[in-house]
Amino acid sequence: MHKLTYVAGTLLSAGAALAAAQTPSLPSPPVAGGTPTQMPFDIPYGTSIGIDAAKKLLAIAEAEAKKHDWKMNIAVVDTHGDLVGFERMDGAQLASIPIAQRKARTAARFRRETRVFYNQFETGHAYVGTLDPDLVASPGGFPLVEEGKLIGAIACSGGTGDQDAAVCKVAADTVK
Repeated sequence: MHKLTYVAGTLLSAGAALAAAQTPSLPSPPVAGGTPTQMPFDIPYGTSIGIDAAKKLLAIAEAEAKKHDWKMNIAVVDTHGDLVGFERMDGAQLASIPIAQRKARTAARFRRETRVFYNQFETGHAYVGTLDPDLVASPGGFPLVEEGKLIGAIACSGGTGDQDAAVCKVAADTVK
């Protein structure tokens, strides 16, 4: 019985050594863009936008859209990404209602323009889709920064990404 145990142990050791020798080494993980010296998009949070300011931004964006005869859905959210004001222009695409709201939420929660995520997807960075199930990687969402602090975000949807961005950028740029 002692010889059988010895033979079994030897075979197990040899099998483990063979398996280890056949296991390929794992490649190094890819570089994730380097390590910046400063935190990107590090905008401090301020007091959230109120309804009166949101209404003014909605009116500015609507006026810009009307100049081009573009029918837009326009959303303004607070610093948390929660809806403060919304407008659906007559004839605006109904499917774009939640898209405008989710673009605004993305811009507020991530403190950056939604085009940043679009550009990441376009250059093959599919991990962006894993960040948040509500993230929208399409142009047209802008953080609202007043006196260096985030107060919310505005977003448009209903046209092309560039049309959405052109309309909402005009409104976002009025916040100083």
